[in-house]
Amino acid sequence: MDQASPMKLLLDTLPQVGTVIWIGVRPERRNPLRAVNQVLAQEGVGLEGDHFSGKVQSKRQVTLISAEHIEAVASMLHRREVDPGLLRRNIVVKGINLLALKDKQFKIGEAILEMSGLCHPCSRMEQNLGPGGYNAMRGHSGITARIIQEGVIRVGDEVKAF
Repeated sequence: MDQASPMKLLLDTLPQVGTVIWIGVRPERRNPLRAVNQVLAQEGVGLEGDHFSGKVQSKRQVTLISAEHIEAVASMLHRREVDPGLLRRNIVVKGINLLALKDKQFKIGEAILEMSGLCHPCSRMEQNLGPGGYNAMRGHSGITARIIQEGVIRVGDEVKAF
């Protein structure tokens, strides 16, 4: 895409700054997530204490989901709210469109991450959310990211592209 094309300018304009509102790690596969107030994001490894941590060259070192999308999922399931731990994502953010982080690095607290892909729902959504849970999550499941620079991430930290 041309450096000065109108579309490139639109894609590069992201003045919104989000906020981390929830963090969860899962020490073992298939175990529930444990909510924490902070976590160390380890470069090239993953979140300290999460079972995905240490997977060689994993594109899925961290998973993120938007609080606004959790509200949409709750609405589709005819619920007032959905516990973020049931969604099996590590970080819930509010106030920024995670898909706008495509092809960008972004900072959360002391850590720098890079979007590595979409985080599609798995069959566990049907189990965790009940009938229709999988379909409610489609298009609202968040993103995966790699950790580019190690640092601590805390609830309340800003999420911003650069």
